Amino acid sequence: MQLFAHLFEDLLLFVYHCFDRVVIHGYLSGLCRPEQAVYFFRDVGGERVISKEVLSRRTQQYQAWVEAYARNHQITIEWAEKGVRKEDYLRPELRHMERKNQHGVYFILKSMEQGNTFRSSVPKYPTPDPNYRILAKQRSRFTHYYFYIRDEVLGAIVMRVASFFPFQTTYYLNGHNFIENELHRENVSFRKNDNAFLAVADSQALQSAADRFRPELIRKRLQYWTLLLGPKFSKRERGAMNLGRFYALSQVEYSRNFIFKRNFPIHKIFERSCEIGLWRMTSSKISEVFGTRLTKKMKGKLYTTLEQIEHGHHVFRAYCRNAFLKQYEKFSTFLRNQLCSNNLSDFGLKKSLGNLDAVREKFLEITDRFAAFQAQCLNVHVDFPLLQRLALPIQVGKGKFPGIKIHDTRMIRLLEILLHTGTKLAGWRTQQIHEAVLQTYHLSPENYGLNQLRYDLRKLKAHGLLQRDGKRYAYRLTEKGNQVALLFVLFHKRLCGPLANSLFHHRPDPKHAPQSKLEAAYHKADTAISEIVQLLAA
Repeated sequence: MQLFAHLFEDLLLFVYHCFDRVVIHGYLSGLCRPEQAVYFFRDVGGERVISKEVLSRRTQQYQAWVEAYARNHQITIEWAEKGVRKEDYLRPELRHMERKNQHGVYFILKSMEQGNTFRSSVPKYPTPDPNYRILAKQRSRFTHYYFYIRDEVLGAIVMRVASFFPFQTTYYLNGHNFIENELHRENVSFRKNDNAFLAVADSQALQSAADRFRPELIRKRLQYWTLLLGPKFSKRERGAMNLGRFYALSQVEYSRNFIFKRNFPIHKIFERSCEIGLWRMTSSKISEVFGTRLTKKMKGKLYTTLEQIEHGHHVFRAYCRNAFLKQYEKFSTFLRNQLCSNNLSDFGLKKSLGNLDAVREKFLEITDRFAAFQAQCLNVHVDFPLLQRLALPIQVGKGKFPGIKIHDTRMIRLLEILLHTGTKLAGWRTQQIHEAVLQTYHLSPENYGLNQLRYDLRKLKAHGLLQRDGKRYAYRLTEKGNQVALLFVLFHKRLCGPLANSLFHHRPDPKHAPQSKLEAAYHKADTAISEIVQLLAA
């Protein structure tokens, strides 16, 4: 990231990195295995026969508690509709909580999904104990509850609880929601859209807030909501067994975010990054970026692809095993490099929540190598053609203005006049500029009329090359306009013209060149351009 930020620092507004989406599984470590469940029901609960009715009784008790909780707190509980994105459906409810500055559960959804549970079955052959039942793990389809919560620390989170024993829980967090809460607490103004910060008063405060997303804080909040909304166990049951939950990282997304000042460089950078990635991100380069070794025993994916989703929103992806790096642009000035992992063992990391800091360090290294690779590939002359961009039409409000072409003689004349006379303190009025053009180039008013000049001035103003002096109809070149004017005029008179003549018409003999540094530089440029033409032709 440091190399990328250094090479494009004049185009960037600010840069930050943080956790994005984090999915955490919560397991009752004392009830995960069948023998533990048998001990819980028979020795602790006093159930002689661990039948289907005994297992379903726990489910019914918890489902009744959820219905009562929703009724007592006036929380809507519904079945999730098929094909409807849950976050989009419940966004108005979250906005209502934010406007009231309230925290807690604001909605509950029910969904039929696959989950882990136990199955009780009668042995195929008779046993000495008539009460003996076989308890085995199985995956089946049953009701899951989604609790949508606005937490005072983590922001908007989702907690999914399986209604069947052993009540596995899943937590869906987002680092951007946590950062938003932290910035509000510190009274730092910002502008956020979806899961992206587009503007912030203090970029260092933003990064400091992202770094405070720590495992100790997350565990404390998850334990609070699990105790409040999870299945209930008696004091005797909690004392007899270890019913604490083990929190494991299931999916982790870590993002590096580049916010640009304008739309043009980000679109060009992303476009070229996709082309370079598809061409140069070979299997060896992917393994180098991800920090893994290529062996015949390596399993999983290893390739790059460019996907198009949601009306032309392109996403570049580089897959490695069960993880992938993706890059995409959004909101005109936002570019994101994001690493997503579904199995931390691919990186030699443990899945415990306590290893979140190690995950952060590892993912920072990988995204840094990816950004450095792209920065080196983009650090060339051919990727940002200024003249080509100026030649394209531009839309300003409801008006559309043509581009400024370097071969337009009329525009070159106007820029040369503005370059020498239009930079005065009070600027020059249209009539004064018109007279200067006619006198300098010996033109008649019929060849270059006043309306033609006004048209050219509007075109320069639309491209940001010309500005008015306050409310007066007097004009001067902007800083960018001065640079473009110098570029156009010098290219025509001192650079493009002489070099093009040397390439296509007559090239002076370097053996008999005069003792001039400028002429020596021209000969070097002739040689270099000839080599470039040959390389491009090859």
